[in-house]
Amino acid sequence: MTASQINVTRPQVRPWDVVTTLADFAIVTYAVEVAALARLLPLGVTPDVRTLDDGREVAMVSAVPFRDLDFRFGIAPWWRFRMGQTNYRAYVLVNGQPCVWFFGTSLTRPFVTLPRKLWRLPWHAAYMRFDVRWEGDALAQYSFHTESPWAPCELELTNSPDAMGRLDGFASEAETLHILTHPFIGHYHRLDGARGTYSVWHAPLSLQRAVVQHARFALFETLGLTVPGQAPVSALVQRETEFVIQLPPQRYPAHGAVR
Repeated sequence: MTASQINVTRPQVRPWDVVTTLADFAIVTYAVEVAALARLLPLGVTPDVRTLDDGREVAMVSAVPFRDLDFRFGIAPWWRFRMGQTNYRAYVLVNGQPCVWFFGTSLTRPFVTLPRKLWRLPWHAAYMRFDVRWEGDALAQYSFHTESPWAPCELELTNSPDAMGRLDGFASEAETLHILTHPFIGHYHRLDGARGTYSVWHAPLSLQRAVVQHARFALFETLGLTVPGQAPVSALVQRETEFVIQLPPQRYPAHGAVR
């Protein structure tokens, strides 16, 4: 898949769908042991194994922090919210197709209540602080801190002069785009233990590399995927982009296709 092959057609927004502008968007990715990720996944979901430039075969997971500037439902577009959010995801294969496995999401209070109660989504309350500066669309400084019993984290990024290009673990820039930055289907364990799935849409991203000064995402350590002091393999940022979240989420069927 190339950037030109990514679906650029914005889907029609239905009443329960969410549209939101994501600001201070970052993707911080770690290389982890394949077996360590595999034991966290349900039957039929397998790690998407990548080969790093040094020859190691690894799986990959990412923390994705951002600010929702105007979170609103299609049925009531005038009713808008601001919040901070961090998604924790792994890159996997389901029926041979690349997608993501969501470990869960941190969300600033009080907005976490609705998705937990209504759809049993694994979203967890947190307090977040963003201190981010941009010079036009170029990053100047990115500082992010989360207080959360479930997933505390710290992140410090600075600008990199390098274009995104091909990232370590991917054969080309096109493959980087396809796997790392444009997964549209996600799977997860609901709070009631059932398996769920949902889909999103966004236009092709215009991400830039960032230099990691400091990063620690405690959830990955708790899950046995990373160790304290482990450096990410990459960090990407974008000042702003629009997402469409297609709701409601669905229970994953025992057989048959997922929409």
